[in-house]
Amino acid sequence: MPKMGALIGFLLVLIALQSTPLNAELTKIQHLPKKEGNLAILVIGDFGRKGTYNQSEVATQMGVVGEKLNIDYVISTGDNFYEDGLTGVDDPAFYESFSGIYTADSIKTPWYLVLGNHDYRGDVLAQLNPVLQEKDKRFICMRSFILNSGIVDFFMVDTTPFQLDYWTNPGSSHYDWRDVAPRDTYLSNLLQELDEALKKSTAKWKFVVGHHTMRSVSDHGDTPELLQLLLPVLKVNQVDAYINGHDHCLQHISSNDSKLHYITSGGGSKAWRNVFKKNEDTVRFFYDGQGFMSLEVSETEANFVFYDAFGNVLYKWSTAKATDQLCPSF
Repeated sequence: MPKMGALIGFLLVLIALQSTPLNAELTKIQHLPKKEGNLAILVIGDFGRKGTYNQSEVATQMGVVGEKLNIDYVISTGDNFYEDGLTGVDDPAFYESFSGIYTADSIKTPWYLVLGNHDYRGDVLAQLNPVLQEKDKRFICMRSFILNSGIVDFFMVDTTPFQLDYWTNPGSSHYDWRDVAPRDTYLSNLLQELDEALKKSTAKWKFVVGHHTMRSVSDHGDTPELLQLLLPVLKVNQVDAYINGHDHCLQHISSNDSKLHYITSGGGSKAWRNVFKKNEDTVRFFYDGQGFMSLEVSETEANFVFYDAFGNVLYKWSTAKATDQLCPSF
């Protein structure tokens, strides 16, 4: 495991990168795996509830699995702090929902986080502020960026601004659109930057991570704006999987007209919505409860595993890059 002190150098670089202009390239971070050519990570989303709704139980099992796999880092699919993000950099929720919950040594690795819609309901700039890294060096959150791990590129995408209802019909919620508005310009630049970055990528595997669902059979269902605007970019660039949260469940859906797979890991705390909607694509797995996911990637294979709040393995699936054939197992 890389020493946390070794992160200080590139964390200082990130401070300057927070103000990257919209027309610039996406920020790129390199985090090479401890074992060359073999990456192991955990993926969690929709978790920040001060330990309630089984958040603490999920955190405990993440520590167990993280130690077993000797993970390199953790990815969050967003909604890091409920219900309304952080109030500022000194909000006690940062400790109560993050630092004081994920305490196992195995997950004291860097956490790379995207923002969710609930994060946007608070002080977004506080959650993006490098001051939080002084409180907990693990916490690395930006709007959109590239995480390079040699054989894998993760393209972390800020999906909340895509949702038109958040702009036009927010109800009683307030969304912090500082540094985002106007929406059309922001999305146009982001999509162009993402497309260019995907085309330049030489990684064996390409995964896109966002908060919102693209395909889902649970409560929120499909996100029309992502299907219209983001999906074409993923398909034309042969992305292997889109990984998201937002729906509080675990699921795997495969596209019927492309190689793309939709992976939901949004079971970090409150779950059990008791909703199942039909979907145009193929539903391979769906679990309505709390849990998280591990992902192990080599040159030739990617292995996805879903776990429940008690550490039980719910589902395993692997895909072979060399033959591009799928090998599901239960």
